[in-house]
Amino acid sequence: MERRPLRGGRLKAAGYDAREQVLEIDFVDGERRIFKAVPPEVWRRLLAAPNPASFYTDRIEEEYAFARARADGRDDARSKLDSLFGPGAGEGDA
Repeated sequence: MERRPLRGGRLKAAGYDAREQVLEIDFVDGERRIFKAVPPEVWRRLLAAPNPASFYTDRIEEEYAFARARADGRDDARSKLDSLFGPGAGEGDA
């Protein structure tokens, strides 16, 4: 997924997968939020916004479900998948 830099507020960069409708937003503190079921128009409007941080707060943050990850690569693949879909069968539920 290609990332585009974002300026303003706590936002650092964002990427979008149109096929999966997944929006990933990276923050300056290293957090990444992964939003699902985000229409392409929201991605276009985020990139075109004069203040992407305000657009994020007003139109994305509370409108779409998200999972948290680390943008700096400190999470392993298993924890990223678990944060999106929950633990696999037989894990975490006895």
